[in-house]
Amino acid sequence: MNLKQLEAFVRVAETKSFSAAARQLYLTQPTVSSHISALEQELNACLLIRNTKGAALSEEGKKLYAYAEQMLELEQKIREQFGLEGGRKGCVLRIAASTVPSQYLLPEILAEFHSRYPEEQLKVLETDSEGVIDQILSHKADIGFTGTVLEKGNCTYLPFYQDELVLITPASERFQERVGQDIWSWVAKEPVILREEGSGTRKEAERIFARMGIPMESFRTAAVIENPETIKRTVANGTGISVLSRLAAAEEISSGKLLAFPLGSGGGKRSINLVYDSGYPVLPAADKFIETVRAMYEKTGCL
Repeated sequence: MNLKQLEAFVRVAETKSFSAAARQLYLTQPTVSSHISALEQELNACLLIRNTKGAALSEEGKKLYAYAEQMLELEQKIREQFGLEGGRKGCVLRIAASTVPSQYLLPEILAEFHSRYPEEQLKVLETDSEGVIDQILSHKADIGFTGTVLEKGNCTYLPFYQDELVLITPASERFQERVGQDIWSWVAKEPVILREEGSGTRKEAERIFARMGIPMESFRTAAVIENPETIKRTVANGTGISVLSRLAAAEEISSGKLLAFPLGSGGGKRSINLVYDSGYPVLPAADKFIETVRAMYEKTGCL
């Protein structure tokens, strides 16, 4: 097999069409078909299921696609590192980000990066912190942003922003009377709204409560919600209390819609991290992005 065959296969898999793949590659449709047939013969496997609507990956094709994508990306990285032209068209820097950095930090970072490098293309995938690491290690994303550290693979974490987790409650009179009190005396008696299992906010909250001697099993879970915006509205309506990033809840806290309680004497400090796989070649665009983040947060003293 060769890279031309793999590229033809990947393009058909992505477009679900032999003719569309041929147009993108500036080849004839019979040439694309020949590349795919040669691959199938060499691997002794059916890679694409042809039908009247186009083509779809078979189970064997899905296995090959994961490897073929990585090989073509590695070719692109080699070309860019040595300043060669002729790499794959449409190559973008893929960024995976957990909810808090994606919604409250990344927009400003993207604007700064675009102002510095307007020719670069970006693709952002929002998931939870665990999902970010999975995307990085499977090389479906080039760099990521997480609100916690997960010891997996060859991930390198660059903390760049100091965040604080706080306990948020409705701004009702009952909770206003508790302002200034230690939360450990009453927090476990309230229904709690949790983030999803893979959330960095949830993992850090569990660590903080464990240090305070409050096991998560002692809480009565009212709901598990992924979106911080939904959590804030649900807390404000009196369904329960929750732990959230002060960054995410700043507007509601400032306006008096929510109350914020510090998490114990040590507080709920945590770092927001930029992460990448140190055991895998990094795109020049990723180096530019990392340097942009460094420059932005060195100025503010957060890095």
